[in-house]
Amino acid sequence: MVVDDARGRLERRLGELGERGRLAVAFSAGVDSTLLLEMAHRVLGERVLAVTVASPFVPADEVREARAFCEARRIAHEVVELDPLAIPGVVENPRDRCYLCKRAIMGGLIETARARGCVVFADGTNADDVSGGSYRPGLRALSELGLVSPLADAGLTKADVRALARELGLETWDKPAAACLATRFPYGTTLTPEGLSRVERAERLLRERGFTQVRVRVEGDLARIELEPAEFGLLLEDDCTAEVNAALRALGFARVTLDLAGFSSGSWDAGIGDTGEVRKAR
Repeated sequence: MVVDDARGRLERRLGELGERGRLAVAFSAGVDSTLLLEMAHRVLGERVLAVTVASPFVPADEVREARAFCEARRIAHEVVELDPLAIPGVVENPRDRCYLCKRAIMGGLIETARARGCVVFADGTNADDVSGGSYRPGLRALSELGLVSPLADAGLTKADVRALARELGLETWDKPAAACLATRFPYGTTLTPEGLSRVERAERLLRERGFTQVRVRVEGDLARIELEPAEFGLLLEDDCTAEVNAALRALGFARVTLDLAGFSSGSWDAGIGDTGEVRKAR
């Protein structure tokens, strides 16, 4: 019943948006945007366009998955190549990097979608994302650009999204959360194509060895691996430890460590409030 209610709310919201004209969906191939695109296509059919960004901040595997999903369902799809490192201020990785990047990248996607006849632009932000408490400067950019967030508008939480995606038979229903590769570096660290590529290859290597939720955080020449605690044992097996250590060192890391706190989304944002202010310890 809960899933049916969530689906009904989302269908109604998408129907309302469809009355305004053709809808573009910012499609990353993550669980949220996949559900949004699937439902939008079911409700609006050919009046939907998926738009995906290809950039040094996005793992190439994600772009391939986005292409495959749209091709399988015959959904109109545009892949737009954009370079966030060319955006003023982004290379320095300031605390508002996500805002600067999101504003420019989404602006580029909107421009492409508008040229394809779209008048409404949507993204996969869910109700949990907008509930407050965590540092999400990219949300301000979405608001300024006039994007709509049908999942959030319909009150769908992350749990609702996964449950509905599972009911619809979407393979992404249990896909681990993803984040742009720039989030692997501390604020104030200069971002380079080489550094981003190194992180992408390191994380792909770990996923190929069976790890699910993976982050390789970079601190100078050190690679700090974040995994789900339940998977620590797999990494600490003798053969796996040696192989991972050797492989990451071959990528250019001088030291490789395991973070015993486990995976944590937004590790570098600890102590930062949702406005970007640094919280004082109590």
